[in-house]
Amino acid sequence: MAKSTLILNGATGRMGMAIISLIEISTDWQIAQKIDRHVKLDSGVLMQADMALDFSSPEALMALLPFLQAAKIPLVTGTTGLDVEQQTIIEQAAKDIPIVQSGNMSPGVTVLTDLVEKAARALGRDFDIEIHEAHHSDKKDAPSGTALMLGEAAAKGASINPDSGFVFARHGQTGPRQSGTIGFSVTRGGGIVGDHKVQFIGKEEDLTLSHRALDRKLFARGALIAAAWLKGTAPGLYNMRDVLGLTTR
Repeated sequence: MAKSTLILNGATGRMGMAIISLIEISTDWQIAQKIDRHVKLDSGVLMQADMALDFSSPEALMALLPFLQAAKIPLVTGTTGLDVEQQTIIEQAAKDIPIVQSGNMSPGVTVLTDLVEKAARALGRDFDIEIHEAHHSDKKDAPSGTALMLGEAAAKGASINPDSGFVFARHGQTGPRQSGTIGFSVTRGGGIVGDHKVQFIGKEEDLTLSHRALDRKLFARGALIAAAWLKGTAPGLYNMRDVLGLTTR
């Protein structure tokens, strides 16, 4: 069976290099072109590409997206740090091509997200919710896309409005904790691949759900699982919960 061909955007980043290491031994995938800030897309490659994987920057993703739309090439993206306008552009593009977008491609984190939503729905506002994440010292955005994804899952389960309920900083005389809020805290240091913890803190008990990444290849492997799932899928905006069959549409 012929290998499927993909474009890799962000090839020299940590995730890009992890994906390349897996594809080098893959019997299912091969790379048509590696794109980074020094190497731009060769438009001729679009004719032979079956899929695009993107782990770059918001600006690099925005530059690539119109070409994928025009060529009807599905996209798996894990780029984080997008603003509202950029997210809207992705949602519009998903009307033309299928897109899997996730702040974390880990199957384990995907299950964690599902559990967080269910726990928040069951425990309601009787429990305070705190999210802590830790990453390597070179990570540029904070909180991580995964932490925000977990926050959104908790907010959905507990019927909290993220726009008014997310608390990203505490300093000085903050006053008592407000009901219906979700707190975030961040650690940056060393070579931490990715740690995430969600606490549901009640008056008499504390439930903690957590995930620790041991090797960056787990995210790369998840991205290829998403890419395989995306082949032949109708246009739309999907996430890893869709890929693992944890949602119904």
